[in-house]
Amino acid sequence: MASSQQLKARIGSVKNTKQITKAMELVSASKMRRAQELAVKSRDYRNLAREILARLRELTDVSKHPLYVEREVKARLHVVITSNRGLAGAYNSNVLRQITKELISDKENGITSKVIVIGKQGAKFIIRFKGVEVVSAYEDFPEQPTTQTIRPILDEVLSTFKTKDVDLVSVTYTDYKSSIVQEVTTEQVLPAAVVIDDVKESISDAVFEPSPKKVLESVTERLIESQIAQAFMESSASEQSMRMMAMKSATDNASDLIDDLTLAFNTARQAAITQELAEITGGAEAIQ
Repeated sequence: MASSQQLKARIGSVKNTKQITKAMELVSASKMRRAQELAVKSRDYRNLAREILARLRELTDVSKHPLYVEREVKARLHVVITSNRGLAGAYNSNVLRQITKELISDKENGITSKVIVIGKQGAKFIIRFKGVEVVSAYEDFPEQPTTQTIRPILDEVLSTFKTKDVDLVSVTYTDYKSSIVQEVTTEQVLPAAVVIDDVKESISDAVFEPSPKKVLESVTERLIESQIAQAFMESSASEQSMRMMAMKSATDNASDLIDDLTLAFNTARQAAITQELAEITGGAEAIQ
């Protein structure tokens, strides 16, 4: 058994760790609330953007529009959203596990894989893959990106598809369901306007002015941008939620460990006191 002094030092160390994890839990909870509000508020806009693109595809001949053209998939661009920091539970590992499956699937189907990776955690991981071209890596990406910070990524996505460097673009991110449930998903971005079965009646009956073709040309890029932006917001809410839960679990574990160490410390101290009393009693008897 460890000495009382060693146990006391360990208790102090665990208490310090507990203070840190508790502070990180509170910070993540605050960030999560804000990120959650942004994700939920903009989700309807993203869904509407999908429906509008799908409806425009039905009303116009999109075969000549560079962002709608469906080609045989020989090259695929993956946009992967991870975090800059760890200590977020399984957040990064879940995303990296999913992109690994996608890259293996590409290889098995003879598809060339290209990657745009966001976040330090993803950048460190993706360079290990052989035969995968990293188009760009964005480290130190802001937790709440703005239109200006997302624009360079959007420009790369659009240009690689328009120039036929890739035939399919998808985004792998963590979809925020609730503070407890987050789900990694891979969503197609280009070609634009995947088929949607449940287009709302209000969209089906909508009149596009001056014409569906003109609207198609002017808003397609903007609506695709909304899909990518929503992926970032969902990922941010998921990251903060998973970090909060991870830090809460770490704090609870620290409390349990402190209780165990305190019990061991009290036991060791009681044993030391008993030993001292036995020695005193033995010494007194010997003198007598």
